[in-house]
Amino acid sequence: MSRTRKTPTRKTRSTRPTAPHAAAVDSLTVLHPNAAGIDIGLEDLWVSVREDRDPEPVRRFGTTTPDLMALADWLKVCGAETVAMESTGVYWIPLYELLEARGFQVYLVNARQVKQVSGRKADETDCQWLRRLHAFGLLNNSFRPAAEMRALRAYMRHRADLIEHRAAHIQHMQKALHQMNVRLSPTVKDITGVTGLAIIRAILAGERDPLKLARWRDPRCAQPEAEFVKALTGNYRDEHVFALKQAVALYDAYTQQLVECDQELERKFSALKPVHDHDLPPLDRSDKRNTHSKNAPAYDARSLLYQLLGVDLVAAGGLNEVTAQIIITEIGTDMSRWQNDKHFCSWLHLAPHTDSSGGRVLRSHTLKTHNRATQAFRMAAQAVGKTDTALGAYFRRMRAKHGPKKAIVATAHKIARIVYFMLRDHKPFRDTTAEVYAQREREREIARLKKKATQLGFTLAPAAV
Repeated sequence: MSRTRKTPTRKTRSTRPTAPHAAAVDSLTVLHPNAAGIDIGLEDLWVSVREDRDPEPVRRFGTTTPDLMALADWLKVCGAETVAMESTGVYWIPLYELLEARGFQVYLVNARQVKQVSGRKADETDCQWLRRLHAFGLLNNSFRPAAEMRALRAYMRHRADLIEHRAAHIQHMQKALHQMNVRLSPTVKDITGVTGLAIIRAILAGERDPLKLARWRDPRCAQPEAEFVKALTGNYRDEHVFALKQAVALYDAYTQQLVECDQELERKFSALKPVHDHDLPPLDRSDKRNTHSKNAPAYDARSLLYQLLGVDLVAAGGLNEVTAQIIITEIGTDMSRWQNDKHFCSWLHLAPHTDSSGGRVLRSHTLKTHNRATQAFRMAAQAVGKTDTALGAYFRRMRAKHGPKKAIVATAHKIARIVYFMLRDHKPFRDTTAEVYAQREREREIARLKKKATQLGFTLAPAAV
């Protein structure tokens, strides 16, 4: 009798779903049922809506203005109310502004929040993941100030770019002078000052005599006229004079552009509606001296900010007209966007980011950021360290204790809190001197010593004189 051999059965493993996180994500509570997701590129946009809203829930659109309008019309037809998109370069700005004008609630998402999610290998799946994560409230919206502040912010950033481009041509002027062995740069502090530009323009006009060039020296210059004669004795070759001429022309062109930008900024600031409704006392300028910086605005920015905010922000330690304008245009005037001053400083990355596990702190450090408001607060911290104020004494104490880097962050954190409360409560800044700060710190140190002595069973008493 023949024996039939049984064929061994192979155990089949369950097939893994193509989107492993889809089932887990779909089980969450839907917070935005009418959500859409957009993946933004240079040449095309991939848009995703819910599967039950359109037979083709994922579509590709171009980046021209008619394509953007068609995209917005399709989202309206599909019943989308809120849209999530990644902040990709500057490509998102035209689409963001158009969707916002059409009444959509637009979420600008940091790409770091979604880059760790698996299953995104193409633009089509990327926009679907954005929509799905946004529908369940897993994405945070980036902060953007009000519309009028965004316009002012664009002007201020453009102004900073003009100053940066102009600075390159100052270096070209210095290079041409050094090639001619004209030592104007060490003799005067700034070659674009009154004396420096007067001498340079005289050289471009054809003057080569160092005695005559030295007569353009301002009487307030620290260096004597004999030093100018030695410094201005050079080898004036035609190619170097031509390079100097071109650098001065470009410097003057950017200076003119900067003047026009300041005129537009003055007009925009004057048109803003004040955020207060009470009469203001006259502006007190005695607390800050005028530094006459060549990068300072050509208009009275301090008075315009005072009329707009109801408080003199420039009176805060370390701030001037430029840094105060940068801060206001970057953060706006509505402090209710943050829960408290701690959230505000955390958004600025001026508070330490702490990583802990098992109840033990692993590391604590401030995160890197390109926030321009944070940079302005850091600049204010460095400036206030040279003053005889309470903030200046605090900076010097932190620098002696922790070093200059941590001192800048700690002082910038304190200035940011001051600005937060000034804008939130509309109360003026009241500074104290370094002596008052030192006395308060001494009293706090004595109180700490008394408390420690009491805990150890001792009584702290002053030494007999």
